Amino acid sequence: QVHLVESGGGLVQAGGSLTLSCGASGSIFSINTMAWYRQRPGKSRELVAGITSAGTDYSDSVKGRFTISRDNAKNTVYLQMNSLKPEDTAVYYCNANIAPSRWEHPHDYWGQGTQVTVSS
Repeated sequence: QVHLVESGGGLVQAGGSLTLSCGASGSIFSINTMAWYRQRPGKSRELVAGITSAGTDYSDSVKGRFTISRDNAKNTVYLQMNSLKPEDTAVYYCNANIAPSRWEHPHDYWGQGTQVTVSS
């Protein structure tokens, strides 16, 4: 079984910074893409940033302000969020594409979500 556990959310003023972390644990053979999604109030879940061995990708709304990184030795992905805006307020979810063993196809796993609130 695979678990993703996020941390680092909270309340911050506009212009401030937060760093989210997400660690994967359990039966892990390999991890492909790791990503952060968010769900803003009244909106559907959207991709914020993703990272693979080939590089990173960001949504236009966070490009230049957010940075995704990963520590493969710790099976952990981070999201450094700078210059936060009230419209960044959302529940942030970690996503990882993980093969639990060499005999299984990779599956998408999700964390439980962490609330980020940016006050104006």
